Amino acid sequence: MFTPYDALPPAILTEIADAGLDPATIYTDIVRALAEDLPEGGDDTTSAATIGLDARGLADWAAREPGVVAGLAIAALVFHYVLGDDVEITDRVADGTGVHAGDVVMRVAGPTRGLLTAERTALNFACHLSGVATATSQWVMTLAGTHAKVLDTRKTLPGWRALQKYAVRCGGGVNHRFSLCDMAMVKDNHVIAAGGVVAALDAVRAAYPGLPVEVEVTDLEELRALLDAGCDRILLDNMSTPMMAEAVAINAGRAVLEASGGLSIERAREVGETGVDYISVGALTHSVKVFDIGMDLIEQ
Repeated sequence: MFTPYDALPPAILTEIADAGLDPATIYTDIVRALAEDLPEGGDDTTSAATIGLDARGLADWAAREPGVVAGLAIAALVFHYVLGDDVEITDRVADGTGVHAGDVVMRVAGPTRGLLTAERTALNFACHLSGVATATSQWVMTLAGTHAKVLDTRKTLPGWRALQKYAVRCGGGVNHRFSLCDMAMVKDNHVIAAGGVVAALDAVRAAYPGLPVEVEVTDLEELRALLDAGCDRILLDNMSTPMMAEAVAINAGRAVLEASGGLSIERAREVGETGVDYISVGALTHSVKVFDIGMDLIEQ
């Protein structure tokens, strides 16, 4: 019933790969998502009952609010998975594009039953990823003119990390480490277990020479100790704005400084103006509001 991977349009698979995503993994995600709507042997009962087998339709995908879109290539792939070559997708805007309410971001044409069967799965991908991109873009705009860049975190939906981090990039943000293997990040529990920030830093260096390491500090004494030990990436955790500004002055460019913990977009500007290099925001991925895109059939 559905389209195998090797029969999907190569151009879309290449586009997804060029975006830093694995097309085969995305295909598996789409298969799993459609299986939630159509378990083996199941039918889209509503569409089958109300729409003629030969009916064909054209539908607009339109933004219902301003923001930044992401995941439209994946949404297009959902339609091709359901309908194969019997679907035409036009007027698709590039991921990372800023849009206004009412803007058409994609048009789909094909068998009406198939369009409606694919609709919700395609929208689930695009609306969530556009929500991440939009939220990220708001932080980026708030920090414009400061030195700081917005970072994501590992606080992602299980199985969606690559997709969510892609959407952060679409919104103008920067990806932090992808996994526990990419970088050692020494947090408070590691510090307690190791016996101090410098002891933890030394332990990581001994175990994994050459691996990037970042260490969390909660006060300026720990910061000074790490700078003396040559730590080149330090996370300022839950510090007040004045304390962060003092940390930047003490650091004097020796280490990359990341602000984290309890930060809101209302406070972002003042934190960015302290001179920190990065602001990490878990809310970009763990509790973002979906972006409102609607699919509406056009009467012909």
